[in-house]
Amino acid sequence: MEDIKETIGAMRAYFLSGATLEKTWRITQLRTLQACLKANETELLDALSADLGKSSFESYATELGMVYGEITEALSHLSTWMKPHKVPGSLVNFPSRNYTIAEPLGVTLVMSPWNYPVQLSLAPVVAAFAAGDPVVLKPSRYSANTSGVLKRLLDTAFDKRVISTFLGGSEMNTLLLEERFDFIFFTGSTKVGKVVMRSASEYLTPVVLELGGKSPAIIDRSADLKMAARRLAWGKCLNAGQTCVAPDHVLVDRSIMKEFIALYGKEVNAMFGNDPLRGADFPHIINEKHYERLKALLEDGAIAFGGTYDDEEKKISPTVMTDIKQNSPLMTDEIFGPILPVIPYDDFDETIDSLKEKEHPLALYLFTTDGKRMKSIPRSVPYGGGCVNDCVMHLANPHMAFGGFGMSGMGKYHGKDGFETFSHRKSILVKGNHFDVPLRYAPFGKKLGLAQKLMK
Repeated sequence: MEDIKETIGAMRAYFLSGATLEKTWRITQLRTLQACLKANETELLDALSADLGKSSFESYATELGMVYGEITEALSHLSTWMKPHKVPGSLVNFPSRNYTIAEPLGVTLVMSPWNYPVQLSLAPVVAAFAAGDPVVLKPSRYSANTSGVLKRLLDTAFDKRVISTFLGGSEMNTLLLEERFDFIFFTGSTKVGKVVMRSASEYLTPVVLELGGKSPAIIDRSADLKMAARRLAWGKCLNAGQTCVAPDHVLVDRSIMKEFIALYGKEVNAMFGNDPLRGADFPHIINEKHYERLKALLEDGAIAFGGTYDDEEKKISPTVMTDIKQNSPLMTDEIFGPILPVIPYDDFDETIDSLKEKEHPLALYLFTTDGKRMKSIPRSVPYGGGCVNDCVMHLANPHMAFGGFGMSGMGKYHGKDGFETFSHRKSILVKGNHFDVPLRYAPFGKKLGLAQKLMK
């Protein structure tokens, strides 16, 4: 407890000294992080393999590569992001100069999950460094190997007033949330997100919550079915389905449902072989608790494809399930695993209307070649972000913000949006002294008419 208080106190004093305001400080931290990761790639890839069974390719593409992309984006554009932004003046303030500046929020707490323990720990850190914020990082205890490596590397590479890492479980989370931070960035479950928000309310600390939800994929009769099956199989099997924006379930026109399931199975076998449980490219479930939860879901419907599992390896094969009751956990809870419910529909418009009534998902994926639907569905259905004729890949563009709203979270980051999220956009008016409009000063007399003309 004392270590936490001392660390935060030292960080706050460091921040208040103005050390983080300069661009050179921010560039130094970003380059230090970049060099630290490049020098220790093998160790990080090995840790990810131990925690999640990820192949080196998948770990690099979805973890390290994503962080490198964020660092490169920040280094390339930091000068522009930091410049004052001129804004137009108003007649009532004539003469004046008006602009906004981005100032760092202060000492920031970043709480990251276990499913992408490098990317979801360090992408927010990149945004914080770019904005000029020192960071207290709390990675997940479930990804113990990766969290341990991150702590050792960051402790070695950085001044503890710049970034400090605390390991532990829920007790450590509670201790950290009892402290006063200037900003809290949390990625994880909706349940824990509510705890974070309640704790932040004690000091009215601003928060970003990156949560999850049941992200649907919708396939209509016009879709390129083979391509839809391939891309959905990839997105669902990525990290064995342990991805916040994984397609949670598929809503498919009844007339093409059987064909889609057959094609999905072929694509899975093409990627992972006829026995994915033995394949080196298919990850395992993070721990026994989540493995047993997922295995129990296999009893909640008919298995149309897959359904095998390996208790020793904690692996569940890519599985398609049908004949599922609406009150089943498969349809009420986020699955977060390689099990894909496929639900037929008869009326596309009714299906879309039903989605509008549900909690806002973090993502939605539409597969169609109908141009009207490509335009109308993203505009009419509320969700965090998504793709048309693909899935998950919207996260790979650092120029687009990522985040949910409603029960799937609040706030956004990546690229410039991350810089803005970790900054306060301050408005400044600089007034000239050589001329002063007397309208605002009493006595007001008959000034109302003039004010109505000028300010309407």
